[in-house]
Amino acid sequence: MINNIEYNSQKELLTISEYGRNVQNLVTHAKAIEDDEERQHFAEAIINLMHQMNPMHRNNQEYREKLWRHFFRIADFDIKVVPPDGEIPNPESSKLSPDVVPYPNRDYNYRHYGNNVKSMITKAIAMEDEEKRIEFAETIGAYMKLAYRTWSREHYVSDEIIREDIKKLSKGVLVLDEEKPLDSLTSKIRKRPARPTHHSNNSRNRRHNKSNNRRRR
Repeated sequence: MINNIEYNSQKELLTISEYGRNVQNLVTHAKAIEDDEERQHFAEAIINLMHQMNPMHRNNQEYREKLWRHFFRIADFDIKVVPPDGEIPNPESSKLSPDVVPYPNRDYNYRHYGNNVKSMITKAIAMEDEEKRIEFAETIGAYMKLAYRTWSREHYVSDEIIREDIKKLSKGVLVLDEEKPLDSLTSKIRKRPARPTHHSNNSRNRRHNKSNNRRRR
């Protein structure tokens, strides 16, 4: 004799599938409990079970509040229990959507320079010392030329293009000297000496000690 098989497709749909059918059945059973105190204890036990499914949120109070909201959703908001904070969720509050995250407003006309160029230009504009502002602007211009060459190796970029772009990005505040070529500043950035590492210092010391030992012999 073959027993009748009940498929999941024939069962009641899960309200929140991440908790599984067992939790939903427990919530359904809690709704049928007549004694208020017993129902409250049973509901709290269900919350603890739901919490054990994600132990990484053990000390997160906001997560427990979220579990209570999910509990009421599974119960179709038709159960007489009270959460620890005393605030009973309702269907309207469960439909609240999260705040819209603003999309970053970036000027894609100059994206080949990278996102940090605009921040550096803002910092240069805020400088009170005129001499330091000019030096910093020249450094930014040299960096922009390097970035442009890296982005488009097939196209030639002149100092005039860089001067015009930095002037537009700074709204006319930063104006580079036309007599000073940016390539001279670019070469300084490329030829900046690297700091000696701890390893190289140790190697140098070992060679020095070996030389002294040979002399003593």
